[in-house]
Amino acid sequence: MQSPEHSSSAQGPTTDVDSDESDTEKFVAATTEPADSNGNPAESNQDRADGTVTTRTGVRGWGPRQWVPTISFVIGAVTTAIFFAIGAWQRRWIADDGLIVLRTLRNLFAGNGPVFNAGERVEANTSTAWTYLLWFWAWITDGQLEYVALWVALVLSVAAIPIAMYGTARLFRTRLGGLGGDGWTLLLPLGAIVYIALPPARDFATSGLENGLCIFWVAVLWCQLVAWSRRHGSGVSWPGRAATITLAFTAGLAPLIRPELTVVGGLALLLVLLAPSSWKMRIGMVVAAGVLPVGYQIFRMGYYALLVPNPAVAKDASGSKWHQGFIYVGNLFGPYVLVLPVILAVVAGIVIVVGNRMRVTDDGPADDGPSDDDAPAPATNPRARLARWSASLQSPTAVVVMILVAGLISGVYWIRQGGDFMHGRVLLVPLFTLMLPLMVIPVTIPGHVRAAFRRTPASADRTRRTRVQLVGSVVMAAIWVTTLVWAIDSHENVLPNAGIDIGRSGIVDERRFYTTNMGNQNPVTAEDYLDYPRMRAMVEWIDKYHSQGGVILPSFNYDEWYIAKLPGDIAPKKRKLSVYFLNLGMTSMNAPLDVRVIDQMGLAYPLAAHTERLEDGRIGHDKVLPSEWVVAEAHAFPRKPVLPGYLDEDVVRQAEVALTCPETKDRFESYEGPWTFERFKSNLKESFRFTDYRIERDPEYEIQRCGLQMPPRIHPR
Repeated sequence: MQSPEHSSSAQGPTTDVDSDESDTEKFVAATTEPADSNGNPAESNQDRADGTVTTRTGVRGWGPRQWVPTISFVIGAVTTAIFFAIGAWQRRWIADDGLIVLRTLRNLFAGNGPVFNAGERVEANTSTAWTYLLWFWAWITDGQLEYVALWVALVLSVAAIPIAMYGTARLFRTRLGGLGGDGWTLLLPLGAIVYIALPPARDFATSGLENGLCIFWVAVLWCQLVAWSRRHGSGVSWPGRAATITLAFTAGLAPLIRPELTVVGGLALLLVLLAPSSWKMRIGMVVAAGVLPVGYQIFRMGYYALLVPNPAVAKDASGSKWHQGFIYVGNLFGPYVLVLPVILAVVAGIVIVVGNRMRVTDDGPADDGPSDDDAPAPATNPRARLARWSASLQSPTAVVVMILVAGLISGVYWIRQGGDFMHGRVLLVPLFTLMLPLMVIPVTIPGHVRAAFRRTPASADRTRRTRVQLVGSVVMAAIWVTTLVWAIDSHENVLPNAGIDIGRSGIVDERRFYTTNMGNQNPVTAEDYLDYPRMRAMVEWIDKYHSQGGVILPSFNYDEWYIAKLPGDIAPKKRKLSVYFLNLGMTSMNAPLDVRVIDQMGLAYPLAAHTERLEDGRIGHDKVLPSEWVVAEAHAFPRKPVLPGYLDEDVVRQAEVALTCPETKDRFESYEGPWTFERFKSNLKESFRFTDYRIERDPEYEIQRCGLQMPPRIHPR
């Protein structure tokens, strides 16, 4: 017996009418058949006393079978979003790395351009979209930058949850009602619960970093892909074409959101391009997808003289540290026993797939594309087979496979890269992506439970279907309850020694580390970070040496800094003060814009970024430029007693010589020299070479690499 859902889907391919429906009618739970008082489909309702029969369509014709999934979804989505918002707000903060982007905003508003230090064209922020999104809202609201970043991140993070759940709910549109089509389906959050239960997910829902933007973009792309998979014949209707072009535009934003998300956006765009469409539409999609990222890439190459943001060079994004990557995975999975909900999600996915296979076997194809009744006969020539394969790509199944492959590749990329020094941060987006097909799950109560216990031959088929449906529903309900219990039990777990000891792995619970060291549970502003060791002393030293210039260097004493002073023959207008410290965000946001702030890793300092990666360095901090380089590059006085005692005079002299390496001088000129049209053209060509350019961190070895003359030692060995 075929359910009404499948009867309607067997009539042929769906059309663009679906794309014109209201949001309510497009909702996955909203099947458009009218229903009787028992929730069963009905073809008509007798509305008039004279016996005239009228058919009610849309929401007015809904019965319990339509309202139950709709209401359960709304309750689940709202509840999950509220809990996530509360948890994120309780753990609100702005990370030190989250403050880095705000320094760029300050320079933008000051008229210095999209730079970290005035006069140096360095892109210190990995997410271009995040930088300009914050700039836009800061310009609109004129609010304090830290709170702009906090609220934008929070709103995007929370909004991503119901949006992702909505996309998944639409995915299950033809699975409502169970195998018999006469049951009542609850749409319950599953993947959403797994994600919001993780403390790192709530930590990075604010933090000032781009995690919220990333999951928001993935959620929107997911909804667009699911809608596209059900919108056949989109090349005919104008709304369908517009929606597909918009999908391509969203996918094209991937490299601007974060470079590694290009995998997700690229696969989505490839899927849409390979599906049936006209060549004009394909050209339109390519243009829509490429106009912003390609345009910005040309600007990046000509302005910054690199193919990627400077942090990608600093962290050698193309390198590999597999062993550290697996440690990073264990660091996330261990404290929360995350393997349990992951296994449960896999089982839930298998149950759904098996149920759908049974539905297809018994009733014909689900609404995953054109029905088999209207499909052409098996193709015998290559062109026909290719056309049939192309048509199969515009289906929910293909979208689910694509998103799972994209999430898996993203996760493997970060494992290869070695993860990050922040607990869980870089695996959150891959995890969110992999959970998309199961953000909600259908749990169906069979419409005729008694049929499961009948043994009459006349109803054998219904009995079998009802029994299978009942078992599947019990399994799905058990999975949901177990996941909920896991979330309640694990949502406050922490890393061992979190906030006290970084440990040999180099991975730290970043939020807890800073809140512990500052005694502030919700550090948001740069002023809050003055309670971090050395910060108040740094501000005092900046005030003291601001007019004299020099290089301020950290000491082991939290109340003192070193100063490498400039020679007396430097003109007052050329005296620049630099601060050289690892914690780039809090340092730069507590320093005036005319003070140069640079770091040993090279996030905002190309000289350090272009050094080779240390094999055994802490992940995310495995480039450490010796301070002697900075003293030499700033032309500070190179001899003691003016030179701080812990620095080596010979190394300073060697660094002065190493800085004369022609390639290094070219790199400095590319971002420090005046930006003219000639410089723009030169940077376009040289950006390929500069992206791969590396120097030796030891000045003595760098002199040998460049074939320069070794200076005589001041202190012979």
